[in-house]
Amino acid sequence: MATIMLDAGHGGDDPGGTYLDRMEKDDTLRLTLAIGELLQKSGINVVYTRTEDVYETPVTKAAEGNAADADYFVSIHRNSSPNDNQYTGVESLIYNLYGPARQMAENINLQLERTGFLNHGIQEHKNLIILNKTRMPALLVEIGFINTERDNLLFDSRFYEIAQAVADGISMSL
Repeated sequence: MATIMLDAGHGGDDPGGTYLDRMEKDDTLRLTLAIGELLQKSGINVVYTRTEDVYETPVTKAAEGNAADADYFVSIHRNSSPNDNQYTGVESLIYNLYGPARQMAENINLQLERTGFLNHGIQEHKNLIILNKTRMPALLVEIGFINTERDNLLFDSRFYEIAQAVADGISMSL
């Protein structure tokens, strides 16, 4: 049975991106828990970096993923842009464009595109701790822009479809 480490980005004193009264840390926790429940129902073992509003450093999160001997590390985030309502869509960040995380990132992005998000594709990022300090393939998924009304409306109105899309993208990659 595959083990997936799910990471709800930010938390505690680190709100992540904010827009009006909305905080990334809340959106990511709620979505991560919903994704995990769907994965568990399909027989996948799920471990979380957090299940409540606490902050852990990226180094701690990577160490937890390594200690859990997870097969993949998936970090859930919301994007943000310099100006409100400037950008829309999803993208995934991975350590190496030619590594095994690429297929999962492609699958997740494609499933999220089907829920109505613009798909910005995959970017290689070598400087993110959760991507370069984990021993398993890792990806960070930016699910819509928190400071874009269109993406927030989509996030809220299709929340369970989005959770299912991410869960499906993970499952089809195992």
